[in-house]
Amino acid sequence: MIDLTGKKALITGGSRGIGRATAILFAKAGADAAITYQRQEKAAVEVKAAIEALGRRSLAFRAEISNEAEVRNTVEEIISAWGRIDFLVNSAGIWTYLDLGSGDTGAWKETMEVNLDSVYFFTDAVVPHMKKNKQGGIINVGSTAGIRGEVQHSHYAATKGALNALTKSWAVEFAPYNIRVNLVAPGWVDTDMCTEVFRDQAFKESVRQSIPLKRIPPPEDIAGPIVFLASDLARHITGAIINVNGGSVLCG
Repeated sequence: MIDLTGKKALITGGSRGIGRATAILFAKAGADAAITYQRQEKAAVEVKAAIEALGRRSLAFRAEISNEAEVRNTVEEIISAWGRIDFLVNSAGIWTYLDLGSGDTGAWKETMEVNLDSVYFFTDAVVPHMKKNKQGGIINVGSTAGIRGEVQHSHYAATKGALNALTKSWAVEFAPYNIRVNLVAPGWVDTDMCTEVFRDQAFKESVRQSIPLKRIPPPEDIAGPIVFLASDLARHITGAIINVNGGSVLCG
């Protein structure tokens, strides 16, 4: 029922994890998909090839997403190649530790730049084109941490909480242009971002047991709701925070 044939999607952080799964699912739904990556060039090439194998077009850009000039250049290259961007998925992000009181301002600044500044830069660059076309969809990837906080990851939680506020604000601001803005908030997901902590099998099992549905989802389980929000099935949904966490956080 989801048909995105002819649509153009830009997914940040599309070489791995949720971004990768989302880009490929957009292609399966008929859309062309452009991705950004920072260091994982081999993985990005593989994602591009997977999209093209589905008969869709793809572009892959190496970009420092916390650099405004690089972001704007990436968006302009996509517009030059494809003429428009119908969907923007702000998926790229980092998850690091921070002990408050340690004086570690580096972790704080890096997380703000990658997780928050980049979303502003990409959205600010893409929205004028969406306004011109009188349509568009923006899906931000948040986190349960943005709803309930997270010990030793307060900086990460702060960026995701900010995305909740931006999503609701932009949904109203862009509604006159038929641009819908929503957010998908995953809980634990089995991606390479969690590889290190999941090496401890006892910890991984404790995480699984803490989830009401008793499973740690693959990234494809997050990509599904993202593509749904881009589709006409969700045409009356904007400003929503969709929790995709197996019941771990029962509020939105």
